Amino acid sequence: MIDTNYKLLNSQLHALLDGERDALAATANFVALLYSALEEINWLGVYVLRDDELVLGPFQGKPACVHIALDEGVCGAAAATRETQRVADVHSFPGHIVCDPDSRSELVVPLIVHDRLIGVLDIDSPITRRFNPADQVGVEKLCETFCALQEKRKYFI
Repeated sequence: MIDTNYKLLNSQLHALLDGERDALAATANFVALLYSALEEINWLGVYVLRDDELVLGPFQGKPACVHIALDEGVCGAAAATRETQRVADVHSFPGHIVCDPDSRSELVVPLIVHDRLIGVLDIDSPITRRFNPADQVGVEKLCETFCALQEKRKYFI
């Protein structure tokens, strides 16, 4: 089991982003911080809600799918339900979108600002069952911090 210090990571995130006025820069650093801190992941990024679809935003990893419908894949499920999706084996998830054939498990957390869905954070791993309940809670708290800091801006990602 991987032991990530989410409390420390959350403090680092707050220190990194507090006061940053540019939403794109803040999102890029949010993604970079998490990608550099989390182990055994092969892709991490934000998909931004634009009209009725998710559009690729800042990410780390291989090139990815650019557009995702709200009724497709793990990201679409998280956006449509506004609930975190923790998938132990993506190949058993109905409608899974294969952007990277090396990915085996996935964690997707909705990003909500002022009760409005602005996008999702998507994390992929080449390890089946990579994400446990503690990872889910930790990443959800990181997303809450990110969204709380987004609320201070006049515009979002």
